Amino acid sequence: MPEDILSRIVARKHDEVAEARRQDSEETLRAEAKSRRSYRSLIRRLEKPGPSGCNIIAEIKRRSPSKGEMRADLDPAEYARYYQAGGAAAISVLTDGSFFGGSLQDLETARAACHLPVLRKDFVVSSYQVVEAAARGADAVLLIARILDLAGLQELLALCAELRLEALVEVHTLADLATATAAGARLIGINNRDLQTFDTDIGTAPALAARMGPGQIAVAASGIGTRGDIERNLRVGIFNFLVGESLVRADDPTAALRALRGVDSLGRRTDG
Repeated sequence: MPEDILSRIVARKHDEVAEARRQDSEETLRAEAKSRRSYRSLIRRLEKPGPSGCNIIAEIKRRSPSKGEMRADLDPAEYARYYQAGGAAAISVLTDGSFFGGSLQDLETARAACHLPVLRKDFVVSSYQVVEAAARGADAVLLIARILDLAGLQELLALCAELRLEALVEVHTLADLATATAAGARLIGINNRDLQTFDTDIGTAPALAARMGPGQIAVAASGIGTRGDIERNLRVGIFNFLVGESLVRADDPTAALRALRGVDSLGRRTDG
């Protein structure tokens, strides 16, 4: 049986949350979250296709359990500026340290360097992490349906609304999608990668997007590395994408992002 990587990550995350609570109480972080004044909407960026016909959430991450080191010396501020120059609709920041080499400091640094909405991408198992995300300046937070039951997901979505955070709810199976829909999720991230095995099937997003309900917005993630991948999804009505590895590994992330969007350095369409 393949190793269940997701279970390892979630178990570690519970330990990390317990340790974080000893450093800063949830009440203290909630007060900080309530005092913030700067908000950038992710949903508004993704509810319709951008000028190039698609929207890309460009990701900042140093490594992953499946791919190993990608760019250990990555500067979050530098990459935020690269992505903004390349026309990203938003930025995703991996804040998990144990498995992905990220941190909340990466999120704060990236957000300060650009004017784009910033998503905290992590393995959220507790209200503490949602409050923490809001206190540290995130505009949106990833919630993974696979690791939350319906009641837990509903609770965290309500907390997001209270703190003026938007939520990208990640699904990989029809059961995940049913949970997300029942919880009232609007923004649905369809992960082509099975987080238990980290195997990727780029046919997952088109199949699940066809089963989404009215008003839900699809974001395809994982395995999207070329303009051809983008175009295949565009043909079935998916126009939002979360892209990490190919951009982080690129010699010129700005040019790589423009190529994915199908535009040149002046923003002109290159595909007719």
